[in-house]
Amino acid sequence: MSSGVTDRVVATDAAAAVLRHLTATFGPIILFQSGGCCDGSSPICLQEGELLLGPEDLLLGEVAGVPFYIDREQFERWNRPRFELDTRPGPAEGFSLEGLVGVHFTIGSCAADSSRSRWNRNQGPASE
Repeated sequence: MSSGVTDRVVATDAAAAVLRHLTATFGPIILFQSGGCCDGSSPICLQEGELLLGPEDLLLGEVAGVPFYIDREQFERWNRPRFELDTRPGPAEGFSLEGLVGVHFTIGSCAADSSRSRWNRNQGPASE
């Protein structure tokens, strides 16, 4: 796992409240920005240790004390976006922890190099 990129992710108040609740319930947790497969491009919330992080997993920062990771190649391919974590009603379709409390995380993003700061929800980075 590598670090060095920080402050690339923020959370809404609602998302931060869910993260605090999940941490109080399950102990240490992590967020990982999925790039496809099981949960599409949704962030996945897991108990710490349930996902083995590799040397190419990049720590983007922390939200509500919870580390947020992404695959380095995906981060570069998406043009080094900034992320905003939020929640919506209804459980997650996959195995992310927040589904147990009746919500699912969503992600908005904007390209860091973009002159336009445009957030797209659950669609990866803004396309220019």
